[in-house]
Amino acid sequence: MPPDKKWTFTRAIGIASGAVIDRIVRWLALSKIHPNVLTFLGLLINIWAAWLFARAGSATDPRVDFRWAGLVVIGAGLFDMVDGRVARATDQVTPFGGFFDSVLDRYSDLALFMGLLVYYASINRFFYIVLTAIVMTGSVMVSYTRSRAENTILKCKVGFLERPERVVLIIIGALFDRMAAVLWVIAILSNLTVVHRMIYTWQETKRLAGAHTSK
Repeated sequence: MPPDKKWTFTRAIGIASGAVIDRIVRWLALSKIHPNVLTFLGLLINIWAAWLFARAGSATDPRVDFRWAGLVVIGAGLFDMVDGRVARATDQVTPFGGFFDSVLDRYSDLALFMGLLVYYASINRFFYIVLTAIVMTGSVMVSYTRSRAENTILKCKVGFLERPERVVLIIIGALFDRMAAVLWVIAILSNLTVVHRMIYTWQETKRLAGAHTSK
């Protein structure tokens, strides 16, 4: 397939997906549901996915529950995509809304990993319990390093593995029965992202200090 055809096809998918999301946003805006309620519903759906991960340890075929969990995480992702858009569409953007969204995102992430911890504990896979704990630590530290750095410098959004990438990887791991490999990828890349942000912040603080001294 020629590159221009492929590009046109993927662009068409993007446009179609955007149109669907825009319709959902308009419908939610007309329903007058508060954006913070959408954020909270996203958390509840992720907790449901976590429960599916956890119960897979006692299932006859854990792959079934993992696949259902992956689909539920996709559903939760829809709420992540629309809550901010609904806030802007209904002129309800507030500093607290951004804070609330960020906090509940962390709880959503940790809920999913808690479900995986329970799953690996139930099948006596000690190594993967430790690996999941490392993943949990890395995912929290990616957010923390950015938040802490931006108290000192203007922006610190460097590094590859932010929350959207982690969620996509979890979905892939759940749907295609590759969760162990996905945990390795998240463990490595999330902690590399933390290191990258630490180095970037160090460089930026040195640059700012040098610029201040030269004045």
